[in-house]
Amino acid sequence: MRPEDLLPDEQDRIERDGISIRKGTVGAFLASARVWLDPLTTDAERQRAADSIETLRPALEALGLFDILEVRDDALRSSMHASAADDDTTHPAAGPRRDDS
Repeated sequence: MRPEDLLPDEQDRIERDGISIRKGTVGAFLASARVWLDPLTTDAERQRAADSIETLRPALEALGLFDILEVRDDALRSSMHASAADDDTTHPAAGPRRDDS
């Protein structure tokens, strides 16, 4: 599958599970995660990145990103799980993961 098969060039968003998902959502999450993980990031920048990640999380879950990929950094993953738990989310990204190894 190619990106244009999911979202044609002339379209800038799709809707999944009642959530509007903008083109660039995954890229914005990755950029925010990099800022959050950078040890040189200030507290204010880290908080802005965390806020962005929290805002993007429902769209990423609707896309199924966390059904396929898992955040490897323990602190970032825990932060996202805590935030999801605060929302009473039952999505797999918010709860314990099954160990398939």
